[in-house]
Amino acid sequence: MEIQEIKQRFGIIGNSPLLNRAINIANQVAPTDISVLITGESGSGKEVFSHIIHQMSPRKHGPFIAVNCGAIPEGTIDSELFGHEKGAYTGAVGERKGYFETVNGGTIFLDEIAEMPLGTQARLLRVLESGQYIKVGSSKVEKTNVRVIAATNVDVYDAVKNGKFREDLYYRLNTVPLRIPPLRDRKEDVYLLFRKFTSDFTDKYRTPPIQLDEEAQQVLINYSWPGNVRQLKNMAEQLAVLERDRIITAQTLLTYIPLEMGGRNLPMRVENQPKEDFSERDILYKVLFDMKRDMVELKKLVADIIEHGGISINHANHSQTINQLYRDIELPNAPEAQFTLQQPVNSNNNSGNNANPYNITQDAEEVEESLSLIDKESDLIRKALKKHKGKRKLAANELGISERTLYRKIKELNL
Repeated sequence: MEIQEIKQRFGIIGNSPLLNRAINIANQVAPTDISVLITGESGSGKEVFSHIIHQMSPRKHGPFIAVNCGAIPEGTIDSELFGHEKGAYTGAVGERKGYFETVNGGTIFLDEIAEMPLGTQARLLRVLESGQYIKVGSSKVEKTNVRVIAATNVDVYDAVKNGKFREDLYYRLNTVPLRIPPLRDRKEDVYLLFRKFTSDFTDKYRTPPIQLDEEAQQVLINYSWPGNVRQLKNMAEQLAVLERDRIITAQTLLTYIPLEMGGRNLPMRVENQPKEDFSERDILYKVLFDMKRDMVELKKLVADIIEHGGISINHANHSQTINQLYRDIELPNAPEAQFTLQQPVNSNNNSGNNANPYNITQDAEEVEESLSLIDKESDLIRKALKKHKGKRKLAANELGISERTLYRKIKELNL
């Protein structure tokens, strides 16, 4: 089936290359019977892709069930998934069938798989490898024929390293990884989705149509959308119901966008403020401007020291001290400079009025500093990782980006 046909059938809106690639992978893997691990941020639409895989597979006429592993208490999740015998535990007044028994021949979607307890993970691994399981309180081995699709919004590999997720289960589930892109990586789709949601809600609540002015459209597109499609849909519904003026301005729109850091219920205002939350490029530009300003101030300080004798150093180590000051500036691609001191030929000119008796020359080759954002980004990431001794979470906080973004940048830049 073509990608456009899949979008129409399952109500998917957008033309982002990342979204099209995810749909293509789901289309290719659906006819097979292998396990799939869907990764993506909360609200990005992972469950929709589980339905795509099931409906386009040979199991489409079999049962389908979605199970949120994070919403089931640890003490009862084994019973929910595999069933239990009468009297297996206090409150087990009768025999109960588990999901793997009732969905036999179909597909089970395990959402938030990283929240599953380690003991249950071991049972799940056995089902994946042999199709066998044992009910709680029983010794009889049961058989099932169920396809497992798992999903998570966390980095499972980090959970494996921290001992919170079984490594063998990770590799067994991750036969085909399927990553759903976040909304901030699908900027070309944001306005299309917003128009679709507002149209649906204005029809539902019988209210006049909603329109955004140009400035409001830019705010909508440039926002990072931490809640992804779910957050966008929620905001569209609020606008359709609450706003009397159906032409939405940027000021009005900002009152519906919560702050990401602190005060989540406060409106986010961006007038006369750097838009650091909007993109990594803005952060890089700010860092570069700060570095340039610090360099100018340091040059003025060195010149003032030399001119007014603000530091007491003798002729023998004068050049060495100045050069050491410049070597202490750790800037990427900074031109190397070498200062030399020449004592004046006429020693009679060394009067008290001459605070700088030495002729200071700078033998430096003018080297144009690289303005490549990739070079700057790579250097900043290296320094942040070095500063925090390789701890990615602390380095990501220092850089003002998410840990997932930092991990992706490390792979892209081959650091």
